[in-house]
Amino acid sequence: MPERLVNREVEVQTLRRLARSGCHLALLTGRRRVGKTFLLTHTWTEEPLFFFTASRTTPEINRRQLIEDLAAWSGEALHPEDYPTWRTVFRLLLDVGRPDPLVVVLDEFQYLGDDAGGALEVASELNAVWERHQSDRPFLLVLSGSAVGTMEALAAGGGPLYGRFDWQHRLQPFRYWHAAEMTPFKSLRDRALTYGIFGGTPRYLAALDGKASLAQHVMRLMLDPSGAVRLLIETALEQEEGLRDVSKYRAILHAVASGCTERNDIATRTGLRNDRALRDKLERLTTLGYIETRRNIDARPNEPVRYGIADAAFRFYQRFVEPNRSMLEQYPAEEVWTSSVAPHLDAYMGHEFERIVAQAYPRLRAAYDLPVVAEWGRWEGTDRHRQSLEIDIVARRAEGGMLTGAIKWNRRPVPAAVHREHMEMLKRAAEAGRKWAHQALEPDAPLLYVAAGGFSEAFLEAASASGHPVTTWTLEDLYAN
Repeated sequence: MPERLVNREVEVQTLRRLARSGCHLALLTGRRRVGKTFLLTHTWTEEPLFFFTASRTTPEINRRQLIEDLAAWSGEALHPEDYPTWRTVFRLLLDVGRPDPLVVVLDEFQYLGDDAGGALEVASELNAVWERHQSDRPFLLVLSGSAVGTMEALAAGGGPLYGRFDWQHRLQPFRYWHAAEMTPFKSLRDRALTYGIFGGTPRYLAALDGKASLAQHVMRLMLDPSGAVRLLIETALEQEEGLRDVSKYRAILHAVASGCTERNDIATRTGLRNDRALRDKLERLTTLGYIETRRNIDARPNEPVRYGIADAAFRFYQRFVEPNRSMLEQYPAEEVWTSSVAPHLDAYMGHEFERIVAQAYPRLRAAYDLPVVAEWGRWEGTDRHRQSLEIDIVARRAEGGMLTGAIKWNRRPVPAAVHREHMEMLKRAAEAGRKWAHQALEPDAPLLYVAAGGFSEAFLEAASASGHPVTTWTLEDLYAN
């Protein structure tokens, strides 16, 4: 990771403002490796900062360590036995003698309790001190943690700190555009491939050192049994606080990555019962950001949701690493890359490129005079003859009507057939009674085509002759400043 903050300007501005006036409480959550600690250690350059990271041990050891660290930082003679409860500890933190303003960060706050319930009790002690604290001194206390559910419960209705936080934020992985700032590759195709393989998690991207090709990075970091990113992915579930039966969660991820997108299929593949316990595990994985739910844009409320792997690095791992585990133990990573990864990488990137386009649309829309969309998605289903239909872009415009299109991860300019096939699929969907398809066929309904390798003259002529407003994007457009 570069020694600078990437795409965290809003967070930095907010945290700096809170630190410079009044007494404030802030909450920062987010998955592991997403950059919370980096953000909090690189935000303040002028204000005194006391930073304490709780460890995965007993609350008593964390309490004693916090006092010892505070004594070393402040130069005051502080002794753990003089602060036997969390209430006394928090009172000390609020009154510690340092120049104004002061920022205190308690990282991995959930470890101050034995479990989720214990963290709530510790937060209750903080609340008791906070509501009685009266001071005009500029002071900011930030609670941060990767146990997202536990941390956000502190601020939820009925939580001990409900209504206390002046700022609450869940830090997200980078989108494709900002992930590119952490990649050392100049080729736009390599930048897109990097996002499709490593995703937007800063810790994964930080492992790219720029001293080798993308293929060499993938072999070293993902395919090699001791690869840094591979090990982080393989141990991610074990690192999640309070996650029991990790093997079952891992089986669910594998089933979803293998194409079991509905709950009944997941149950069949994993051997788990399709009951409340499975629903709870799917919800937990969704909350933690490992899986996502998808539905067609015109899905009825009673239609089952479809599940997918939410993180690109996990998708790549499940697609190329897990199935080739035995080979990777026996053969050099370079041989597995050549035989089992590289030949299939473009096919894999098809859906990854669709995700990039979905992220690009809000960023580029205004420059191309495209409409605001209320809902963006792809559509999968059948026509009236039960033949398969897949449409890459199906978006509902905020002003009414539809925007549709096709996305191609191509190396050669796409031919006119891509446009003709898209229009034919819209007609088949309309004949099957899909209202949105009728709207998409109206003459003023815009079409958006995105092709990594560009468009042929024949394609541009055919699309232009359709009478629809047509916009075309290439990789150059997606990565333009």
